[in-house]
Amino acid sequence: MPDLDPTTDFIAGTTAGIVGLLIAHPFDTVKVRLQNPDLSSRYHSVSHAFATIIREERFSGLYKGIASPLATCAFMNGLVFASYKFFLKAQMVDGSTPSLTEVAIAGSCCGVAMSFFATPIELIKIRQQNMLESGLGSVSVSKLIYTIHREHGLKGLFRGLTATAFRDLGYGAYFFGYEATSRYLTSLSPGLNGSTSLSDSSQRSIPLWILFVSGGVAGVLGWLPTFPMDVVKTRMQSTETAEARSIMRSEVTTGDNPYRTTISTIQHSYRTGGAGGFFRGLSPTMLRAIPVNMATFAVYETVVGILSP
Repeated sequence: MPDLDPTTDFIAGTTAGIVGLLIAHPFDTVKVRLQNPDLSSRYHSVSHAFATIIREERFSGLYKGIASPLATCAFMNGLVFASYKFFLKAQMVDGSTPSLTEVAIAGSCCGVAMSFFATPIELIKIRQQNMLESGLGSVSVSKLIYTIHREHGLKGLFRGLTATAFRDLGYGAYFFGYEATSRYLTSLSPGLNGSTSLSDSSQRSIPLWILFVSGGVAGVLGWLPTFPMDVVKTRMQSTETAEARSIMRSEVTTGDNPYRTTISTIQHSYRTGGAGGFFRGLSPTMLRAIPVNMATFAVYETVVGILSP
């Protein structure tokens, strides 16, 4: 399996991540609002949530919290693709095409590793998305970081780490879905040998429609198995102390906070919402997953093709 320059991997992943983020963020804001137990009652459906946010907070309200992931998007998405390739190559003993099992293992390892970076970034993003004032964010990222660190220390920035790690195991299904679909579709296409470009850097002639379909399948499979843990993570990261609420002017309340730990969040969520509660916000997630990941993989492959000799 020919090696890709890690810099090429990183640049391609960075570019793809920025494009995907700009498409995905409005859907993510709606998802977070629907998953937040203290705000979800304001919205009757996905379309109502979109309309309400735009009416009350202007269109820019859909992009609340984008500063944190956008500022780190280059680092994060570049690392996702680069670490995936690292864990994939670590399993290879020769130059053969990796099996789908090896692809899934590499993706899962990549997800757990990336959760240490994703947790504080998503914590800040979610806190901003839960603010109900108009504008891209009434409180700056630095103010939020200072407040959380002052109240809870460094560990406060990693609230929800366990839930994030379990959720990001979904990268295994994510890359598995892309590779399996791409291999199947290329095997049916005349002139292609069934190899997929993420695992074979010499294969750069895959048609764009195959990249789109494979990316769409990857987006759906990457979310479905671990979506309940995303609900758990969001509920944990949405809760605030009284002092933080006064600074962030949110409507989130805690009292005797049932969302203190991953286990208590799972237990309380099941008692109050049943099994269906763990799929709150799934609709906007699926709506964004297909176009975002179609664009992400297509951009990644295109940039790699441009930069590769």
